[in-house]
Amino acid sequence: MTEDDLRIFRAMPPLLTERLALRRILPSDLTDVYEYASNPETSRYLLWDPHPDLAYTRAYLRRVEHCYRNGSFYDFAVTIRESGKMIGTCGFSSFDLPNNAGEIGYVLNPAFHRLGYGSEATARVIAFGFETLRLHRIYARYFPENAASRALAEKCGMTYEGCAKGAILYQGRYRDLAFSAITRD
Repeated sequence: MTEDDLRIFRAMPPLLTERLALRRILPSDLTDVYEYASNPETSRYLLWDPHPDLAYTRAYLRRVEHCYRNGSFYDFAVTIRESGKMIGTCGFSSFDLPNNAGEIGYVLNPAFHRLGYGSEATARVIAFGFETLRLHRIYARYFPENAASRALAEKCGMTYEGCAKGAILYQGRYRDLAFSAITRD
C-alpha cells in the first residue's frame, strides 16, 4: 500500500452490507452525529469528550469535510440502509504504510448497541481494507476495560494480542492499551 492508494478516500467509496450503507460523513448528518457524540456513554472509552453543543458538532463536520478533500480522513458514516439514519462511524484511524497495516476504529450510537450493527460495519471495513487497500494487517486499539470493543473485534475474526502497559498519555496519566488484530492470510 502506498500514499497513492489512500487517494481513494478523497472520493470515499460507498460500502454496503445487508442492513447498512457506509458512506462519506455529510454536513446533513449534523443531528445524528450530535445525538451520539453528545452522549457521555459514547465517548466513555474514547480519546475525545462529548460534544457540548450543535455548534461544536457543526465545526467538527467542517473539519471532517476538509480532511476528506485532502484525503486524510478515513472514517465512513454508518447508516441504516432502510432509513438513512447515521448511527456512528467505522473506518481507519491511521495507516502504517511501510508495514502495510491499518488501525481500525468504530463508534456507535448507544441506542443501537447489541443489534449487530457494529460487527456488520467493522467486518465490511475489514474486507475493504484487505480487498481494496490490499492491507496485510488490520488492528484495533482500545482501553482494556472496554470489553465490548474486544468482543466486537473478536466477532470480526481478530485475535487478542495483549496489552501494552502505559502506552498512551491520556488526561494527564499513562493508560494501558489492548490490541487485537487480523492478517489477510
